[in-house]
Amino acid sequence: MTKIVIIGGGQAAGQAVASLRQEGFEGAIDLIGAEPTLPYQRPPLSKQYLSGAMPADKLLVRPEKFYEDRSITTHLNTQVLSIEPSEHTVTTESGQFSYDKLLIATGSEPRRLSIPGSELAGIHYLRTMKDVDDIRDQMQSAKRLCIVGGGYIGLEVASVAATSGLSVDVLEMESRILQRVTTPFMSDFYHQLHTARGVNIHTETACSGFKGDQGKVSHVICGEKELEADLVIVGIGIIPNTELAAAAGIACDNGILVDDHCQTSDPDIFAAGDCTNHPNAILDRRLRLESVPNAMEQARTAASNMLGGDKTYAAVPWFWSDQYELKLQMLGFSQDGNSSVLRGDPEALQFAQFYLADGKIVAVDAVNSPKEFMVAKQLYGVEVTPEDLENPEIDLKTLIPKP
Repeated sequence: MTKIVIIGGGQAAGQAVASLRQEGFEGAIDLIGAEPTLPYQRPPLSKQYLSGAMPADKLLVRPEKFYEDRSITTHLNTQVLSIEPSEHTVTTESGQFSYDKLLIATGSEPRRLSIPGSELAGIHYLRTMKDVDDIRDQMQSAKRLCIVGGGYIGLEVASVAATSGLSVDVLEMESRILQRVTTPFMSDFYHQLHTARGVNIHTETACSGFKGDQGKVSHVICGEKELEADLVIVGIGIIPNTELAAAAGIACDNGILVDDHCQTSDPDIFAAGDCTNHPNAILDRRLRLESVPNAMEQARTAASNMLGGDKTYAAVPWFWSDQYELKLQMLGFSQDGNSSVLRGDPEALQFAQFYLADGKIVAVDAVNSPKEFMVAKQLYGVEVTPEDLENPEIDLKTLIPKP
């Protein structure tokens, strides 16, 4: 095997090229990215990069010299037009690439609104560095920001904007923010956190259109109500980028279907990151995750197996969110639990909420509690008593089963 092609510009693509060289692959690696930037981290976009606390070069998964030193050829600002599995070729706007093995790490795209006024200037989606650069430019002069969507991206943006002095409205269709991803307890906690910082949260409120003035958004229409807004950011979920794979005849269903080796329905094509739908042996179901740890570990798995390895991917999902001075770290899925135990004090903005099923830990939400979160990773699936979990006098490490 002499040629590997990787399509993508996020953390999965950046990790895959590094892992291939670490695994000893000495052949040609072509990295094709649609954006003009080397592979970079997405999570800081709605956090430190939006606030200005992180410069652009710190977003990069690896610096430019890394690729040069390892003879990795990058093709940036290059759109892939098609994959031809029978020919083992990838066709781009600028030419054709042959491959022995191919990795698809195309990530995802924001779900877009299609309502009256959605074409107005001042309405933004947040997925790329350029998106955030445009938003930051407008935040300098904006006075009223309306965020459509009360998920983690929307709330992270709200925390940055409110801290910078903007008036912020958040619209959420459901009865509570974060309804799709967490429990009522955590939704209530973050609702109170944001309202205490001056953010106006409107639940059970759908955005039905926009009004503009001279081509720029001026109002957000919510049924009978209108909210003033000179800047709008839409965060209503993402859609996996499966078009290339599907057009090439690769099996897709809510993502590119891969096995536990990150191999697609074509034996010479692998996939990693947000675009994939994978089997999770620990949770005993298929998942499509929007998660950095998932992207990184899938990339390592795919790289090893493209080189003939037998590495399987199975991990308990974990995530994080930074809002104001709070770091939320999440392990597993809270909806898998049928009871919960609180350790710590929400009023002190430091606590961990454990979720149990049949007495075993299946998830945790830890706010400003990194020690509890790290121990929770080792306690996943372990049977514990609620009394031990909630007792601050008991060191959680003592609950970890001995080998």
